Amino acid sequence: MKVMKFGGTSAGTPESMLLVKNIIEAEKEPVIVVVSALGGVTDRLLLAADFALNANPGYQSILEEIIFRHEEMIRKMVVSAVDQKELRQKIDPMFEDLRNILRGVYLIGDLSQKTSDKIVSYGERFSSLIVSKIIDGARVYDSTQFIKTTKQFSHHIPDIAYSNELIKQAFLSDPLPKVAIVPGFISSSKEADDITNLGRGGSDYTAAIIAAALNASVLEIWTDVDGFMTADPKIINSAYVIEELSFTEAIELSNFGAKVIYPPTIFPVYHKSIPIRVKNTFKPASEGTLIRNIKPTPNGKIIKGISSINDTALITI
Repeated sequence: MKVMKFGGTSAGTPESMLLVKNIIEAEKEPVIVVVSALGGVTDRLLLAADFALNANPGYQSILEEIIFRHEEMIRKMVVSAVDQKELRQKIDPMFEDLRNILRGVYLIGDLSQKTSDKIVSYGERFSSLIVSKIIDGARVYDSTQFIKTTKQFSHHIPDIAYSNELIKQAFLSDPLPKVAIVPGFISSSKEADDITNLGRGGSDYTAAIIAAALNASVLEIWTDVDGFMTADPKIINSAYVIEELSFTEAIELSNFGAKVIYPPTIFPVYHKSIPIRVKNTFKPASEGTLIRNIKPTPNGKIIKGISSINDTALITI
């Protein structure tokens, strides 16, 4: 079984969504597909919440822009009138729920972390429903039912052991559909079932947790770049794609500025020796970067790649 994750830029427009559809439907065996919110939607939801909190009525125009964008995706990509009707019956009440939540924030002037987490969850909830109607043979699963978190200080940390059991129940109890669609990023608290999330970039983490729990053959991260590069191509014109990395090398590059994979993503699959392949949605024939358990060879390159973090000072005492 393969787990595939598509980022927001991969599914941000009807044109790119068509590429995603073709990539997924080309798979011969059942796959689990984790999707992010449409590109930029998470930021717009956060901005709408901030406007509402500060009594700025402009939150309404941001909200309507978000809704229009999803409606346009439905009109252009969901061909069947029956599928469109079924989808609108599910998604329209969610649009109204989001309106009511933001209206409440605007009127009361308060935005708790719990409410903020719920607002931002709508991006993945909208996109997963839409993708499930675009892809032939797809069925959507609710990730809040099996990605569970516990609170440590102000952060929500996934309870991996508990989540693993719930994931197995969700996906192994019945035969898998041809394509299982899962909203990334969002989760729920183990204690109260409140909606939580895994942090920005958390859709990668969702996919890795699922892949590890189900012993997937590979985790594919589909994004808008060809893979890990030897350096930032915006700075070094001669930078090129790194064909293969060890898990350790990928962790180091990710932690120090290479924004290809959300760093925590690597740990669940590393412990199961499940390879990660990073691929470009817009160049599906490209091999990308393969991350797996490998040891440096005597004749191998000493330096695989260079990453950097801007505006950082290192103090040695």
